[in-house]
Amino acid sequence: MALIILAHPSFSQSLANQTIIQQLQQSSLDIEVRDIHSLYPNYQIDVKAEQEALLRHQTVVFQYPFYWYNMPAILKLWFDTVFTYQFAYGSKGDKLKGKNFIPSFTVGAPESEYTTLGNHHFRVGEFTKSMEQTAYYAQMNYIDPIYFHGTSLAAGYTAEDVKSKARTHAHRLIEKLAALA
Repeated sequence: MALIILAHPSFSQSLANQTIIQQLQQSSLDIEVRDIHSLYPNYQIDVKAEQEALLRHQTVVFQYPFYWYNMPAILKLWFDTVFTYQFAYGSKGDKLKGKNFIPSFTVGAPESEYTTLGNHHFRVGEFTKSMEQTAYYAQMNYIDPIYFHGTSLAAGYTAEDVKSKARTHAHRLIEKLAALA
């Protein structure tokens, strides 16, 4: 069973993330989805409930939109409050040791903009190093991120383009989760 930490501040308006979550829920996988923005609209995260959810699962997927080269604020707060000393790290902080850690996110801009000469100058993977180090520090198995570009309707992508890419993304994620089961 996999835990999906969904961290989208406006999930009801997201074509990409909604499609990914729907595909996961319609798959044969046994998953638990925790929409942390819906659970904690005032950002008052129930640390015990979140830690208990983590303990129930071998694989944790962090599903979110790529915001300003990072994760949404609620996911950063979630890490800050849930990955505590003596739980996720420290001399007795081995509760997550050996669990799988998978970043899964959507990127609005096209891939061509994430190059040295593009608008964003760096490849997406260079922006995810903090996620990778967090996994390592918590003694988790970091799995390379699953993501796709081109989710912004404002950038000229059509709703069907975005949904099609999201279905492909979900299929890749489902395959990865099945292989880890």
